Amino acid sequence: MDVVDVVPGLHLLRLGIANAYLWHDGDGATLVDTGPPGSGPAVAAAMESVGLRRQDLRRIVLTHFHDDHAGSAAEIASGVGARVVVGRADAPFVRGDVPGPPPAFTPAEQALHAVVAADLEPAPAARVDEEVEDGHLLDLAGGAVVLGTPGHTPGSIALHLPRHGVLITGDTVAEHRGQVVLGPFNTDRAGAWASLQRLAALDVEVACFGHGEPVTADAGAALRRATDPFA
Repeated sequence: MDVVDVVPGLHLLRLGIANAYLWHDGDGATLVDTGPPGSGPAVAAAMESVGLRRQDLRRIVLTHFHDDHAGSAAEIASGVGARVVVGRADAPFVRGDVPGPPPAFTPAEQALHAVVAADLEPAPAARVDEEVEDGHLLDLAGGAVVLGTPGHTPGSIALHLPRHGVLITGDTVAEHRGQVVLGPFNTDRAGAWASLQRLAALDVEVACFGHGEPVTADAGAALRRATDPFA
């Protein structure tokens, strides 16, 4: 499992098929997404590698409920007092109150999903401490703005760190073969594309995706060139 410095204080954690991101400053650490089930030891090792203890984790933000992003939320939150933050419309799925809606696959996505999710285990139910919506401000990185990005899932969210010029998109956007693209496996493809266009209007230098490599220069322009290769 690689730990990659993105900007000072922000690290990319490659957790199998999905990325997570670790932000830390003087007030503790925030984990954005948790990887698939069983990622807890890898996250703990990543924290240790950047000088953090598991007890330094103050907050877990889930960009959406899918198993490869929320799969280790219950495990990692257990015993450390970290608050679990989820988009309001996805909270019932994270808690396990009801099943989450499946994606509306295109033929290309169906073939891709059969490969990338072949061994993916379902996410255990996790507690939700805070349900957020568009415009909510989180106390990290000098103020992180929650952006509602419905489409990939009903309650998908992104995080904008305006003081640092950083956008964490979740799966609304992905990097695929060197290109910025609409993330696949959406419950509402038109809604996801509209959410991508909203993110592309932001003036950001760095964009961090749930899958693929971050864009670390002129990310706003890269987002505006995004395509939909899985249509």
